[in-house]
Amino acid sequence: MTFVLDETDLRIIRLLQGDGRMTNMDVARALGMSEATVRKRVDRLISEKVIRVVALPDLAAVGYPLVALVTLRVELGRLEQVGRAVAALPEVRWVSCTTGGYDLILEAAFPSDEQLWRFLTNDLAAIAGIKEVATAHVLRNLKSPAGWQLPSAPAPTILIVDDDPDFVEMTRTVLESKGYRVLSASSGNEALALMRRQHPSLVILDVMMEGLLDGLDASRAMRLDANLQRIPIIMVSSIASSEYAGMFPTDEYIPVDTFLSKPVNPARLLEEVQRLTQSP
Repeated sequence: MTFVLDETDLRIIRLLQGDGRMTNMDVARALGMSEATVRKRVDRLISEKVIRVVALPDLAAVGYPLVALVTLRVELGRLEQVGRAVAALPEVRWVSCTTGGYDLILEAAFPSDEQLWRFLTNDLAAIAGIKEVATAHVLRNLKSPAGWQLPSAPAPTILIVDDDPDFVEMTRTVLESKGYRVLSASSGNEALALMRRQHPSLVILDVMMEGLLDGLDASRAMRLDANLQRIPIIMVSSIASSEYAGMFPTDEYIPVDTFLSKPVNPARLLEEVQRLTQSP
């Protein structure tokens, strides 16, 4: 299964972007969780190659004040061969294959103009397949990769599944007032189809809709679907106070994260939504 980042993973990444020397304990304190949880998540982020913890030197401070962008046009049949040869040159910091007017773009760092001259006239000139070279000196970096921060995640998407339009609209109003994006469906089958297209962050699921246990059937289907099984579920229902209470299987595992009885207290609902989506 593809590794899926959650909001906690993204918060850990943002903290390490700000200071890669933060210990797991420092991160745990900042996020209000255990050190063991942070350690496991960081280890997995590294093993899955989502992040690398590296040192990015200040080029001028380490003796490479001259940075140049170099664009290359190459023989298309030799594009990968030329790209790998260029990437192997020690002065090259990164190189990318591109579309448009050039085939390769790279950035390289040098201690002096003389070293740049040798790079162009000796090193690049020795690589077969390069047809044209253009260079541009970088005068000043206004933003570097080290200064880029992972953008904040979009607001969690909440799917309300209920055939009561009044409940849907009341819940939508409460959630949207807190910045959540809200979708709705009126049956389990409609909800499952929508989930497969939109993949919400959380589902608020009624029990009695098209059938008396429609929502329960939908929750079971979610837990059997590899693409949906990690989506948290808040089940809401008035079945406990209805004539159908005996039909609800209280003696078996119910595949939901929280059960709330209707009428649902908005503050309690928000508390559960925030907890299960890990939103502030």
